[in-house]
Amino acid sequence: MTTQPLLAPEVQRYLQRAQRIVALTGAGISAESGIPTFRDAQTGLWARYNPQELASPEALATNPGLVWAWYTWRRGLVKQAAPNPGHLALAEMERRVPQFTLITQNVDGLHQQAGSQNVLELHGNIMRTVCVAHRHPVTQWEPAPEGEAPKCPICGSVLRPDVVLFGENLPTDVFQQALEASRTCDAMLVIGTSGVVYPAAALPGLAKENGALVIEINPQETPLSAEADVCLRGPAGEILPALVRQVWPDQPTTQKL
Repeated sequence: MTTQPLLAPEVQRYLQRAQRIVALTGAGISAESGIPTFRDAQTGLWARYNPQELASPEALATNPGLVWAWYTWRRGLVKQAAPNPGHLALAEMERRVPQFTLITQNVDGLHQQAGSQNVLELHGNIMRTVCVAHRHPVTQWEPAPEGEAPKCPICGSVLRPDVVLFGENLPTDVFQQALEASRTCDAMLVIGTSGVVYPAAALPGLAKENGALVIEINPQETPLSAEADVCLRGPAGEILPALVRQVWPDQPTTQKL
């Protein structure tokens, strides 16, 4: 556990005064809950497949049963996972900041499970299901024969997880909200993301261009490190709880950090 103060006194005071804070999270924070990153999920039965063979509109059109089987397996991994101290610390942070926005590239819903309210899911949510033809939200469906994908009970088209596949655009309304939050924030925490997947990777630069303090939290150096104002090296599950304790020491927590 991190016990020494993470932040210089002036950074601590800046965050205490901040009215608008944005957190941008990537696969690293969920990896600490045991969810493999997208490419690390290519193990066992799935090791012989390229991720783009399993997560593209073309794959869904030509082999929906295979795509459905892979996402069913990945859903099983997500169901076994629970929020870690990093997720919980971000939920605590939201309770302390007048305007807090959590922008995530993850599709597992762990931020919401941890108690975060204002979450923008750039890549969707793997636990939601929609149909290909009309994006009907579906919660119940008839099982499909082996090797096939189930069908929408409303229109009969193939079902799919409500996630962004390779080659698809991010949901416009969600990304516009992310742009606005990044453009107007006082500080941005960039957590567990490589900073190379666009358009999400452009958000820290947008925040910095508009005067925000950018803090990177990552065990390794990334392409963002040279641009960040502060780099905190270590796992989010250790760094974020320590950050909350340092910046807001007098405010009670709703869970143990």
